[in-house]
Parts: sequence; structure tokens; C-alpha cells
Amino acid sequence: MTKEPKVSLRGLYKIFGAKDEAILHHVQAGMSKEDLLVQHHHVLGLQDINVDMQAGEITVVMGLSGSGKSTLIRHLNRLIDPTAGEILVDGEDVMALSETGLRSLRQNKMSMVFQKFALLPHRTVLQNAGLALAVRGEDAATCNAEASKWLDRVGLKGYENHYPAQLSGGMQQRVGIARALTANTDIMLMDEAFSALDPLIRTDMQNLLLELQEELHKTIVFITHDLDEALKLADHLVILKDGAVVQQGEPQGILMNPSDPYIEDFVSDINRARVLRVKSVMEPLTGTEFAGDVSLHDNLESMIARSGGDTTLHYRVMDGDAPVGELHMRDLVKALVPRLSSGDA
Repeated sequence: MTKEPKVSLRGLYKIFGAKDEAILHHVQAGMSKEDLLVQHHHVLGLQDINVDMQAGEITVVMGLSGSGKSTLIRHLNRLIDPTAGEILVDGEDVMALSETGLRSLRQNKMSMVFQKFALLPHRTVLQNAGLALAVRGEDAATCNAEASKWLDRVGLKGYENHYPAQLSGGMQQRVGIARALTANTDIMLMDEAFSALDPLIRTDMQNLLLELQEELHKTIVFITHDLDEALKLADHLVILKDGAVVQQGEPQGILMNPSDPYIEDFVSDINRARVLRVKSVMEPLTGTEFAGDVSLHDNLESMIARSGGDTTLHYRVMDGDAPVGELHMRDLVKALVPRLSSGDA
């Protein structure tokens, strides 16, 4: 029996313009984004989006500027209303919620981490982190206790009485994450949350998010335009182009089997040795003698270093204490060569 998704998007369309519903049929009949703009002066934001987001997983939505990824995430809490389609959270139709129900959804089920931090400059770090609880009407002692706990967890113990302007960009974003965690919602929406940060700080924030997720198992929807970041964070990856889903699935599978020339070009320059894992290239366990045991989560870069580049070696692949397959170094080498896009054939 398949488990019910935490969030489901069904047949979701968004057209920006005064007559969006009247011209929807043109898009449904196949009119392109460019033709819609030229002929009807409307902008296509999303086109027939069908995505399931599972509880406890990180769903990453990525694409280039204008692909519709930020439009998509703003539909989940109805900061934007769709032209057509369904938005289901825990099986409940978000479009059918009353004003009170929608307010409750935003306060109790979803929290959001923004690209530009969105901290209140006149409030302290502690007050910013506890803001969601304060809005719900919790007393100051409860707000401060919860905010202090999560500020400690994100590495900001001792900064409670500082103001945002006194913090670096990376520290301000840690406050934003602490604020979302203090809200204690099942779902966290993160819209380009790390893209304003310097590369080293960005890596630290990615590692922090994965560390927290290992313990908390939140349902996270993460928006990014960076493929390396998407491949690092995603349990489920959704790639958009011109408002439509080009491919979605497990990131390793997309990297190994791109379904479209656009995706092939997208992944062609990625450092495959650093991103691909042993689990993506292993075979069923048939042998009895191996050069050693490796984890199915090891990346291929580490395997190249371990083998010394010897393509005749093969290893037993372990999931914890259980053997689950075997890795032949010759298969690893083949996996490092990306498929040529149709334009290169």
C-alpha cells in the first residue's frame, strides 16, 4: 500500500493576467509561453504541475530564472492562487479553506525561510526567532524558551540580544532557520534560502540543514537554481522549464538517466564523481571475494581514491551491516561519462 503524500499538486496551472481563466484553454491545448505573451499579453507561470511531496523528505524544485519555481512554492500556502488545479495538504484541499482555515495553515502547518532573511530589524535575534509563537499568542516565557533552544541548535547561542544588523548574512539566515524550527510546523518552505550567501557559508548552511533533517524529518520544499545544491539536498528532485515539469524523481536516477535533451545539457557539467553514489552503479550481489566493503552512500570520488584507479577491482556494498550488492570499478568509470545530448550526437 502506497503512503499518502504530505503535499500533492494536481493539474496546477497559473496564468498571470486579468483574463487568466478565459484563456486557460489555449495553454491546455498546447500554446507556448511565448505565444501566450505575444497573442494574449498574459504570462504563463505554471503548466499542468503534478507533484507529490512525501512526509519527512526534502523535495527540491529547481530551474533557471523564470522557470516557475518560486511561483510554485507560493501556491502551497496560497500566497498565490492558481488559475486551475488542486493543492492538497494532508489530503485537505487548500483551495477550499476559509480565511480562518488558511490562517491556521500558515501559522501551524507551514513555516517559510526566505532568500533575503526577512528579519525584523527592530527586534532582537531572540524576538525574531520566537515570532511565530508570539503571533499564535504564546506567552513571552514560552516564546523565549523555544527560540533559545533552536538558536542554540543552529549555532547562535550568545547572540540572543543582538539585532539582525549586527550579524553576518550567514548568521542572519541561521536566525531564519531557527524561526522556522521554533514554529514547529510539519512543513518548511525554503525559497532560494541560501542563494544570497557566499559559497563557503552556503555549504555550511546546507550541511546544517541536512544535520537537522536527519533528526527532525521535516517535510521540506526547497527552491534553488543551483544543480549542485539540488543534488546534495534532494530526496525528490523536480526540474522546471517554462513553468512545466521536465523531469522529476530520485536525483541519482535523473543524473544517470536524463529523459530530455534539456536535462542532459543541464547535468553535463556536473562533477559526477562527487555527486553520484555507490548505490547508483552497484549490481546485485553474486560474488564471494572482494577487495573490501564499502557503503552504498559513498560517492564515486572516494571509491576512485580507495581503488587507486584500478578498474579490475570490485567491492561488496553494505547498507549498515547488511550486504546489498557489489560494485565493479569498470562500471564506476562508465558512470562518470555523461550521456551526450541529442544536439551533440
